[in-house]
Amino acid sequence: MDELNRKSVDEFKQADKTPVIAVLENIRSAYNVGSVFRTADAFLLEAVYITGYTACPPHKEIKKTALGAEETVAWKHFANAPEAIAALKETGYKIYAVEQAVNSHQLQLVEFKKDEKIAFIFGNEVTGVEQHSIQQCDGCIEIPQLGMKHSLNIATAAGVVLWEVVRRRL
Repeated sequence: MDELNRKSVDEFKQADKTPVIAVLENIRSAYNVGSVFRTADAFLLEAVYITGYTACPPHKEIKKTALGAEETVAWKHFANAPEAIAALKETGYKIYAVEQAVNSHQLQLVEFKKDEKIAFIFGNEVTGVEQHSIQQCDGCIEIPQLGMKHSLNIATAAGVVLWEVVRRRL
C-alpha cells in the first residue's frame, strides 16, 4: 500500500482539492451514489452535492461501493437541484448538465479553463437531468456514444466526465 502513495484521511482532508463538484439529482441507486463518492475521492474533487431523494451517507449501500470515500469527500444535501445550482452560482461555479439534449456539446470538444470552478449535474438513471435544472445550467455536456444503447450508467458517466476534466488539469 505504501507504493500506491495513498493519502491518509487527514492528508486527504488537508490536500488542495480540484475545484470540481459532482451534483447528483434524484439518483435512485445508493450503489451509484457510493461509486460517485469513490470517483470523487480518486480525483480529489472538492465535493459531492446530493439533491432530491438521492440517498445520503451514512447508508449501507453507499458504504459498500464508496469503500470509505463517503468519509473523506465533502458532501452537502440540498432539497432539490435548483437550490444546489443557486449555491454554486453564488460561489462562482460554471454548471453543466450531463445529458443528451438539444444544443449539448460533445465532452471532448468543450474547452475548460485549468483553474475554472466547475460543477456537473448527473441525473436520474431513467429520466436524466430534469429540464428545469438544464435550463439553469451554463451548458449541457454529452458523452459521445457509438453503440446501440446510447446511454451509460450514471456512475460510469460520472467517471468518464470527471476524468476528462481532471486529466486536463494534470
